[in-house]
Amino acid sequence: MRWEKSRQSSNIEDRRGRRLSVGRRSGIGGVGSVVAILVALYFGVDPQVVLTVLSGLEEGSTVSAPASAPAKNDPQARFIAAVLGDTEDTWHQLFARAQRQYQEPRLVLFSDQVQSACGQANAAVGPFYCPADRKVYLDLSFFRELDTRFGAPGDFAQAYVVAHEVGHHVQTLLGISAQVQRKRQSVSVSEGNALSVRQELQADCFAGVWAHYAQKDRDLLEAGDIEEGLAAAAAVGDDRLQRKASGRVVPESFTHGTSAQRVRWFREGFSKGTLSACDTFKRQI
Repeated sequence: MRWEKSRQSSNIEDRRGRRLSVGRRSGIGGVGSVVAILVALYFGVDPQVVLTVLSGLEEGSTVSAPASAPAKNDPQARFIAAVLGDTEDTWHQLFARAQRQYQEPRLVLFSDQVQSACGQANAAVGPFYCPADRKVYLDLSFFRELDTRFGAPGDFAQAYVVAHEVGHHVQTLLGISAQVQRKRQSVSVSEGNALSVRQELQADCFAGVWAHYAQKDRDLLEAGDIEEGLAAAAAVGDDRLQRKASGRVVPESFTHGTSAQRVRWFREGFSKGTLSACDTFKRQI
């Protein structure tokens, strides 16, 4: 990926190296628990393990140093800033076409633990988006996991992860996330899971829309990049993660979609480049 050509976003908070000082009592809160479970399922982490880790974090956190912009000589942070900047350019353009204003998210780099408006989280939960503060949270060590554990190496695989989380921010701005949350409160668990699958597949499609314009307008993609993105999408399919974890596949428990579905919807966004192509709530998935 020719990311060096991209404008680097200034919406980066570098909290790496900040230590959480904790109080005596523990508690992550309901929203934090939900975030932890959803993100854990997405990235193949046992939710019970994640909740056990999070239960060890305690309230009353303070930090040792303020957040700052990442160092200019940090190539991985510069890469993330370039990808985020390019997603900003794409979504500003698409929102303007719809006579709307795009509000840029912030991306928080952290290590080990982080405090978000959705609760405290450990690096084990992987990257996540918190709608309460409209921030993407990312521990860069996850990209080693993406390569070694999930078998999805390459810079574009990493860019896909960022673009997917930004896709959730787009859903928040469009009111989609709030609609899904309201609907989930009035349906069964299995029906709620099915709604979550559609929401996650739409975020995959939105990541594909970004890739469409990154290539069409700015020529950022190199040979093999799309294959890297598709490999990353396939690697985190519910069926593949469940089969790897337990040898069993339970479709009614899916929350993010199968590998084939995730690949399909990323392709759909990439080939069409429109928000209307990503209506996973009305189309057969």
